[in-house]
Amino acid sequence: MEQIERARDLARLVLAESVPRRWAHSQGVGRKAESVAHLLGDDASALVSAAWLHDVGYAPDLVATGMHQLDGARYLRDVAGADALVCRLVANHSCAHIEGRNRGLSEVLASEFPPVEGLATDAITYADMTTTPDGEPVEVERRLAEILSRYGDGDLVAESIREASPLIINSVRVIEAALAER
Repeated sequence: MEQIERARDLARLVLAESVPRRWAHSQGVGRKAESVAHLLGDDASALVSAAWLHDVGYAPDLVATGMHQLDGARYLRDVAGADALVCRLVANHSCAHIEGRNRGLSEVLASEFPPVEGLATDAITYADMTTTPDGEPVEVERRLAEILSRYGDGDLVAESIREASPLIINSVRVIEAALAER
């Protein structure tokens, strides 16, 4: 629980004033991760912590590469001293490997923060992609449409999300199915 409290406090410190809408989104993602954490056993605390912190790379002071997943994970590893699994989940959330490839950063991303396999990856994607920018629950298809609309055709983030959409939807369905079994 202490790890989660530290993550929530750090996310608030980094996001609340500089990018308040990202803070609102992160609060919703953190709550959503808390609602599915029981599916992850020993990795539950890392999931919830990563959910709270997943968008810290949007804070203006942390932007280095322009890829928020990588910038946030580097800050968490190098400055905040966060747990390695938390850093890897932040770096790779919501199919970041596709945006990394499109930015020419895939080798850097994979070497610094190897992808996390399994339910933890699906769970952080679920939490992120079923939460609006204002922190409210939303269906994954509506969330994807909102991202595409916000960034617009031709934008690297929009094109990466468009390519990742089937994988993102699959992650959401995996978590929904796991929740239905319990």
